[in-house]
Amino acid sequence: MSHANSSSAIVYAFAANLGIALTKSGAAFWTGSGSLLAEAIHSFADCGNQVLLFIGMKRSARSATQKHPMGFGRESYIWSMMVAITLFSVGGLFSIHEGWLRYHEPQAVENAEMALGILFIAVIMEGFSLRAAMNAMQEERGEQGLWHWFKNTHSSELMVVIGEDLAALLGLVIAAAMLGLTLVTGDPLYDAIGSILIGCLLVIVAILVGREVHSLLLGEADSQIRDQVHNYLEKQACVRQVLNLWAISHGNQVMVAIKADLQPDLSVREAVDLINTMEKQIKINQPRVNWVFFEIDNSD
Repeated sequence: MSHANSSSAIVYAFAANLGIALTKSGAAFWTGSGSLLAEAIHSFADCGNQVLLFIGMKRSARSATQKHPMGFGRESYIWSMMVAITLFSVGGLFSIHEGWLRYHEPQAVENAEMALGILFIAVIMEGFSLRAAMNAMQEERGEQGLWHWFKNTHSSELMVVIGEDLAALLGLVIAAAMLGLTLVTGDPLYDAIGSILIGCLLVIVAILVGREVHSLLLGEADSQIRDQVHNYLEKQACVRQVLNLWAISHGNQVMVAIKADLQPDLSVREAVDLINTMEKQIKINQPRVNWVFFEIDNSD
């Protein structure tokens, strides 16, 4: 996944969420709706998300240094984790707190019809943001299902943007449903419950995203690249057996470490030339592979 695709998704999401947040805030103060206030907080949190993601993406693209010879690719994971822990959770817990207060001290909701109209507009704007993120994801996703892609992607920025856009759409549906019930029944408790449900939704998304980013931070294997490199090596006449192979994601790049048993009749010079050729071909076949470390051995 290129930085250009991720940047485009982040910019679309920021623009959509900023407009939605301002609209929701005005409507929340006008109507007194707890659900709308929770949604406004959610949208402002999402704007903060995009700023942090953009900073992380730019910092992760810095060139390698002597102190950090493999570059800063994983720094994007740190900023994505900050988004999951801080903004998602804080936004979610604040919404739960606000809903809890309104549940015990109900406040009348005014102009609920207008609030529903605003929510409908927000759904359309969130839909455009989600569509932009899904289009940016398509190159990497291929034929994978959305959940499978979410579990296997190395693009933490895009993972967060899509997660928050999906949460936003679900939150809008919850807010509209609870406002509708408040409008029909005249009971403001439904609106307070809506705020609590939206907060719970944000916390769940934070946990799911945080768990996946945590795995990337620890150094997650790219099983697809590993299997493809393994298949390539097994087809080489000079390779008797692939003893071990790692393909570890490092931001948008991958480090491959190989331990293999080569044909015993090869001279040192021949083995070096063959290894260099295989390393070059692996990088051609797998554009994300930036480092290949090849060790000759007869046992793992």
